[in-house]
Amino acid sequence: MHVCNLKELPDLSRLAHSQTSSFDSPPFMCPSASCRWASRQAAIKSVLLVLLMFFWASLGATQHVQADRIVIVKSARTMTLFSGGKVLKIYKVALGGVPVGAKQVQGDHKTPEGEYTIDSRKLNSQFHRALHISYPNAADRERAHKLGQPPGGDIMIHGLADSFAYLGPLHRQTDWTDGCVAVTNAEIEEIWGLVPNGTRVEIKP
Repeated sequence: MHVCNLKELPDLSRLAHSQTSSFDSPPFMCPSASCRWASRQAAIKSVLLVLLMFFWASLGATQHVQADRIVIVKSARTMTLFSGGKVLKIYKVALGGVPVGAKQVQGDHKTPEGEYTIDSRKLNSQFHRALHISYPNAADRERAHKLGQPPGGDIMIHGLADSFAYLGPLHRQTDWTDGCVAVTNAEIEEIWGLVPNGTRVEIKP
């Protein structure tokens, strides 16, 4: 009969510890796999952070873009905002009640043609909001002087009166202003933020 030597018995405390450790770690993931998963998570978080920063930077840049030039083509009833030579926005507009031909004198209901600037603005305008165009220029004054009449003024890019705001884009079905350039109230609010004073304005036939 063989008698066991105590030295041959397994170390039960060490065995118990190894069994406990095996339950502490996921049975399907070894320590090296766990490290790889943690590294992968960190990499994904870094990529997402970079993308988020890029998105906010792009959004901020878009919000701060402003027009440096406006081109109004009367025959097409369009007003195009440019920034750095690139088209920023295009709007359909209504013009003066006599849309063909350049404005010559006060009360002729024509929209001017020529080179101007946005020289002031009116927040509480009769037509919601308004950007003032620097008509008359020197050529306009000279032409009116030869005709023996005042050149007129108060030419604006503006919205709609409160009583007609409900029309929205339908206001463009006819040219109805006294020589101004009209857009919807929502559009003039957008233009208000995009067009600073000093912006060049070219009005073409």
